[in-house]
Amino acid sequence: MNEKNDKSCQQYLTDFFKKFPNPTLQRNANAMLRSLLDFKFPMPGKSGGWAGGIVYALANQYKRACGIPGLLNSDSEAFFDVTMSTIYKRAWKIREILLAS
Repeated sequence: MNEKNDKSCQQYLTDFFKKFPNPTLQRNANAMLRSLLDFKFPMPGKSGGWAGGIVYALANQYKRACGIPGLLNSDSEAFFDVTMSTIYKRAWKIREILLAS
């Protein structure tokens, strides 16, 4: 992932938490992004998919997957500019990467 995409993913997270404040989730999302970047894992595709995947993975970490709290799936798709299918796939890949470490 190049520097431009790194910043774009971070910008999605920043914008998301400005619109939907959740300080704990924001701290965890920023830490998760840093961890992914430290692994130098290639993150192809739209940055919104990866940012949405981070939020989704964290929001559903300890429970049955139910989406991003307080948002309809259509709102998540519009905000991150990707389908929920992409967000699910990215969240799954993120869990795989971080659990393998």
